[in-house]
Amino acid sequence: MRLLFADTGIEDEDNYRFLHEAADNIGAPLIILKDGRDPFQVMRDERIIGNSMFDPCSKLLKRKLLLEWEKKNILPSTPKIFGLLWDESHRLERMQKHDPTKNYVAPLCEKPWVSKADTLRWAKAEGIEPPRMYAMGFPHANCGGFCVKAGQATFRILLREFPERFRAAEVWELEMQEYLNTDMTVLKRTVNGERHNMTLREFRERIEADESSYDQFDFGGCACALPS
Repeated sequence: MRLLFADTGIEDEDNYRFLHEAADNIGAPLIILKDGRDPFQVMRDERIIGNSMFDPCSKLLKRKLLLEWEKKNILPSTPKIFGLLWDESHRLERMQKHDPTKNYVAPLCEKPWVSKADTLRWAKAEGIEPPRMYAMGFPHANCGGFCVKAGQATFRILLREFPERFRAAEVWELEMQEYLNTDMTVLKRTVNGERHNMTLREFRERIEADESSYDQFDFGGCACALPS
């Protein structure tokens, strides 16, 4: 077994601690793949502000790197294991349908079914503290809390827990709008049933004016790194 990690360059520092402790616990080598760019640089190169519909960062910093490594290092029949939970079994089915010649495996999609909370408790039972971002309320620990597929509720946590990261993303978005001459934004908001662009700056200012002025159920979803 070999463990693969595609590093986006903006991961929370505690993720690296967890990765190495988990790899040591499993007893398999940890292989870290890097493009050399981070999501902000990729989106500038691709001339797009990513959002829930467009994620060039996931494509180039994760899927492309993992696929290239796979082609060079393993046979198509080699089992490829993903940590998908039972409520993500549709993603496994989509991969299997996309390329039935490959052996995709997701043990957590099989009985006995466990939740993410169960897996975090399992890690603790093995003496491994889960990535700190989970304790902060993040639904996943990817990209340091900044994910273009994330929703308002996730960005609210980012603003609260890592305001400096939020401000950096806010400045980047405004600079990208000027650079591309576009009103494209990472976030959206719904007004009278219609979706409208909302800059990170506008989002922050709305929160500062009224703490409850965001969609508390809009966490969005990462869903990165899979081949289809």
